[in-house]
Amino acid sequence: MESNFEISGNIVDVVGNRIFQGTVVVRNGEITNIREESVTATQFILPGLIDAHIHVESSMLIPSEFARLAVVHGTVGTVSDPHEIANVLGVPGVKFMIENGNKVPFKFNFGAPSCVPSTAFETAGAHLGVDEVKELLSMPEIGYLSEMMNCPGVLFEDPEVMAKLEACRKAGKPVDGHAPGVKGRDAEKYINAGISTDHECYELDEAREKIKYGMHILIREGSAAKNFETLAPLIKESPDFVMLCSDDKHPNDLVKGHINCEVKRALAMGLDVLDVIRTCTYNPVKHYHLKIGLLQCGDPADFIVVNNLSDFSVLNTFIDGKLVADHGKSLIQRVTETPINQFNISEIRKEDLQVFPQGSQIKVIGALDGQLITEMHLVEPTLKAGMVVADPNRDLLKLVVKNRYFQSPSSIGFISNFGLKKGAIASSVAHDSHNIVAVGVDDESITAAVNLVIESMGGIALIEGDTKVILPLPFAGIMSGDDAYSIAKKYDWMDKKVREMGSSLAAPYMTLSFMALLVIPTLKLSDRGLFDGTRFSLTDLFEK
Repeated sequence: MESNFEISGNIVDVVGNRIFQGTVVVRNGEITNIREESVTATQFILPGLIDAHIHVESSMLIPSEFARLAVVHGTVGTVSDPHEIANVLGVPGVKFMIENGNKVPFKFNFGAPSCVPSTAFETAGAHLGVDEVKELLSMPEIGYLSEMMNCPGVLFEDPEVMAKLEACRKAGKPVDGHAPGVKGRDAEKYINAGISTDHECYELDEAREKIKYGMHILIREGSAAKNFETLAPLIKESPDFVMLCSDDKHPNDLVKGHINCEVKRALAMGLDVLDVIRTCTYNPVKHYHLKIGLLQCGDPADFIVVNNLSDFSVLNTFIDGKLVADHGKSLIQRVTETPINQFNISEIRKEDLQVFPQGSQIKVIGALDGQLITEMHLVEPTLKAGMVVADPNRDLLKLVVKNRYFQSPSSIGFISNFGLKKGAIASSVAHDSHNIVAVGVDDESITAAVNLVIESMGGIALIEGDTKVILPLPFAGIMSGDDAYSIAKKYDWMDKKVREMGSSLAAPYMTLSFMALLVIPTLKLSDRGLFDGTRFSLTDLFEK
């Protein structure tokens, strides 16, 4: 379909807050007229959907390939935090994301990463200080300061943190937040520092309190963290303060759906249609000042057509008047890019993973399915040949984080509730610094999995006996430039294979990737050691 056309149906007007029959007139990619008139078409026309907070890198796809999948589900734009690639490659990584995203008809809106590295207790591939953040904020393509994960830095008024917030204030751009579980006076101070959103609420009362202080809550439903069911009542209670996001979406899940899935669930709950649609159209456009159309005269023609407001099956997606998806088929052409990366280590030996006992109990990470937070358990270790070892019969697995930026000893911990009964898996997608993280039932399997990742200079790996599988991720060790659908298919196979190996987790690779994310409590593992997120400090593996 050309960029000059007319289309009729039931028009969902999120600005006028009404639904009416009519015809949308598009000329040169812009909506030039909307005629309110009786029509025979029963389809619904509404603004294109927006993911209000996502790390595109977590799809394991470069932006151009991400767009090819997203438009099929009615997504026309994202508010994208590129701090994953920034942790590996710094400012050049952010610029790569912008340049690649500009090569396809999709509206990426990138932010300036605020916390690279996320903490001082891990090794990243780059550091974004105040000067680098100012450089990014000065770019017209950068629309906001990405999630301020250093909550203690805000509360204790760390000079660098406050300088970054001030730089964003002077640039006149919003600041995204990241404050899981923060309440009371701490929440009020965090918000009063100019931080306007949070996507990390996992309790309804926490979200309500933050809204009371003027914060916008992003309801997240990603591949690992799922908070929609808990927070959905906010759409009815405070519709003007709610947006929808996925945060992290793995490729196989992105093939199945995106923000449209949250919309459909909200509508099935009986929530007001216009309130629901506004959370992923009007609200993010206004909050982030996005150049994305809202189905108004003079707007760019960014809209979707769905069959009805219950099935919510996306028939067509238009961006700037161009048809980019038609009845489940993406019309965006592939873009070929040259990989950029940083991987500077050699293979490890199984002897590098030995743990000698230094106490009667060890601190064990308790993984929680569907959550980024973890628990901490004190457990009597299993000993074999005088060493502390994994014990799959007790669901006690060894967890390893290996610095990939320079040679250093591996960091070792233990994890429960992962469920593997055999083999190991490893990944260089390990938020936020993207070192190599691995989990397994024995040192031989873990070593083999880690070395597969090292050999490919990034990827996700699987070891089960003689079976050795690697999905290479040559772009910063976290993304592939190959066809999105083929990547999703291989990842889906690997994900299912891990469950066949015993894991009961819905998204084992995604869950593994967050075991090194120190800014989410309670117990995590960085390349520098075990980390207590409650005390925000490194801690010993053994309970003294």
